[in-house]
Amino acid sequence: MTATTRWPRRQLAGIVAVLLMIGMFAASRLPESSASDRRALASAFAFVPRSIALPGGLPHQDIREVNQDYTHIDAWISSVGAGIAMNDLDGDGLDNDLCIVDPRTDTVSVTPTPDAGQDRYAPFTVSTGTLPMPEAMAPMGCAPADLDEDGRMDLLVYFWGRTPVVLRADPTVDGPLSAASYTPSELVPGVGTDTYVGPQWNSNAVTIADFDGDGHQDVYLGNYFPDGPVLDPTVSGGVAMNDSLSNAANGGADHFFRFTGTSGEGTPTFQQLQDVLPADLSAGWVLGASAVDVDGDQLPELYLAQDHGRDAMLHNRSVPGEIRLEPVQGTSSPTLPKSKRVGADSFKGMAVDWGDLDGDGLYDLFVSNITTSFGIEESNFQFMNTAGSRAELRADLQNGVAPWTDTSSTTGTAWSGWAWDVKMGDFANSGELSIAQANGFVRGEINRWPQLQELATANDLVVEDPSWWPNLRSGDDLAGDQRLHFFVGTPDGRYVDLAPELGLDVPVPTRGIATGDSDGDGRLDLAVARQWDQPVFYQNAAPEPGASLGLTLSHADAPGSPVVGAEVSATTADGRTVIGRVDGGGGHSGKRSHQVHLGLGDATGPVSVHLTWRDRSGQVHDADLQLDPGRHSLLLGTDVEEG
Repeated sequence: MTATTRWPRRQLAGIVAVLLMIGMFAASRLPESSASDRRALASAFAFVPRSIALPGGLPHQDIREVNQDYTHIDAWISSVGAGIAMNDLDGDGLDNDLCIVDPRTDTVSVTPTPDAGQDRYAPFTVSTGTLPMPEAMAPMGCAPADLDEDGRMDLLVYFWGRTPVVLRADPTVDGPLSAASYTPSELVPGVGTDTYVGPQWNSNAVTIADFDGDGHQDVYLGNYFPDGPVLDPTVSGGVAMNDSLSNAANGGADHFFRFTGTSGEGTPTFQQLQDVLPADLSAGWVLGASAVDVDGDQLPELYLAQDHGRDAMLHNRSVPGEIRLEPVQGTSSPTLPKSKRVGADSFKGMAVDWGDLDGDGLYDLFVSNITTSFGIEESNFQFMNTAGSRAELRADLQNGVAPWTDTSSTTGTAWSGWAWDVKMGDFANSGELSIAQANGFVRGEINRWPQLQELATANDLVVEDPSWWPNLRSGDDLAGDQRLHFFVGTPDGRYVDLAPELGLDVPVPTRGIATGDSDGDGRLDLAVARQWDQPVFYQNAAPEPGASLGLTLSHADAPGSPVVGAEVSATTADGRTVIGRVDGGGGHSGKRSHQVHLGLGDATGPVSVHLTWRDRSGQVHDADLQLDPGRHSLLLGTDVEEG
C-alpha cells in the first residue's frame, strides 16, 4: 500500500467527523423565509407609533448614582427600571390609561394613551404624600389592581431602596384623574413616619393573584439584589453581586402578602407570609414572574424567571388562608441538556408569559433569556405543554413533573438578543398568538462584550465581589442597538421576527411591554417602556383583523373590580378553541390590561364561551354562554349578569 493510499485511511476518522458536523449543521439550520413570504405574513399586521405625553418640568438624568462599591459598574446597576402598564384607571370602560416608570426622572406617571380620548386629563406624577421616602431609592414598576376591592383601580408601586407603596383610588375625589385622586399607604406597616426605617428591598417583579383560593387577591413580590443600599452614593459596602452566574441563591428574598381586608379608612391590609418558598428559590435574583391556573383548579401556578440561575415552576397546592407552592421540574433524558429543563436551567431568566401557542387548550409559556451571538448565547425558552389534557397535567404536577418541552431552537424563537419583557397576544385576531419581546441592555459607544465574556468564564468564587466585575459606565455599550422583536407564526409551525417589516425594530434598549385595547376597536395595542429613552405607544392598525371578544369580567359586588384569575375559553364556528384569563400583571416591568382579549378569526355569529371563576367567598363557579363577537362587560358572582 502506497503512502498516497494510506493517507485517506489514516484521516478517515477526521473526515467522517467533519462530514458529520457539516451534516448536523445543515440539518439544524432553520429554513429562512423569503422576502415575499415575510411581506405576506406582515400584511396582516400594522402598528402606528405615537408619542406618549409625560409631565414636564422634571430634572433628567442619564445614569443613576449608586453605592460606591458599584461606581465602576453604575451603567449595569442603572439598567433596569423602565416600566409600563395599560389599564382602565379612570373607570371609563376603556384600557386607555398608562402608568409609566421613567428612569430618566425616577418618577411614576399616569397619562392617557395617545388616541382620541387623550384630553380627558393632564399627565401627572403620582405623589407618595407624607410617607417617609429615603433619598437613595428609585421606582421599578407599577402594577394596577383593585387592592381594596371597591371597584376602583389602585396602583402598587415597587422600588429599589424601600418597601412598596399602595396608591388607593380615593372615592371622595371627583373630576378628572390627578395626583389628588390617589391616597398613599404602606404595603408593609411600621416603616417609619418622618424617617424611613424599613428594609431596603430591591424589588423587580410583582404579580397579583388569588394564590390561596379564598376569593381575594394576594401579592407576590420578587426582590433582585439582597436588602441593602444599592443606590446610596454616600455608602461604601453593604452590597454584593450574585454568588454564581448559573446557580446563585444570595439575592433578595421574595415575599407574599395575603389580603386580610381594609381598615376603617378603606386602606387595604395584607398579612406578610413567611417561608412560602424554599430558601434557595426565594433568594434567586428574580426579574420576572407570572401566575396562571394551568391545571384547571382555579389555583394559579407561579413561574419565576431568575437572572443568575434556576428558574422556578411552582405548582399551587394552597388552601384558604395558607399559600403552598411546590417546585416541579421537567423530566430529564440523555439527549436533553439540563439548561433546557423546566426548573433546572442555568440560563439568565428575565421575564415570562403564558399563552396557548398551539391551540390545544393548554397553556404554554415563553421565557426570555440572554441570547446574543458572540456575547452570551443562551436561548429563549418556548416551553410547549405536552400533557394530553388538564387532568393528565394535574396528575403530572402532583407527582412533581412539569410536562413542558422547549421547542425554541426548531421553531425559530431561540435567539433574539439580551431579552426582557415578553407578551403574547393575538394582534390580528386570527385566533393565533404572536410574541412581542423587549431587547437590549446598555447603549453607548465602547463595546464591552469582551470584558463580559471574561467574567462569564470566571470562577463563581470571585463574582460575588463587585470589584471583580469589569467596568460598565456611561458611554459603554452592551447590546445597546438590539431591537424589539415581534415573532409571528408561519403555516409550517415556525416563527419569524417581523419587527423590521412592521417598523418596530428601533435600535433602543426596551424593557417593559403592556398590551390592551385602548380605543375599544377590538384590536390589541402595544405600549413599550424604553430604558433611558422616551416610551412609545404602538396603536394597532391591522388592515383586515378578524373578529374578537373583549371581555371585562368584574365582581358582582363591586362592578369594575376585575375577577383576577377568571378563565375563559371560546369555541369558534369552525371548531377551534381559544383560551385566555384575567391577568393580574405578570412579566418583567410591563403589565397587560385586565380585559380578556380573544381573537376569533373569521367568526361572524355567536360563539360558545365557557367561564370559570372564584367568587369573593372562594367558591368556584362556571357558566356556558353564547356571545356575539365584540366587547362585553359581565358581572360574576354566583352566576353571570350583564354589566
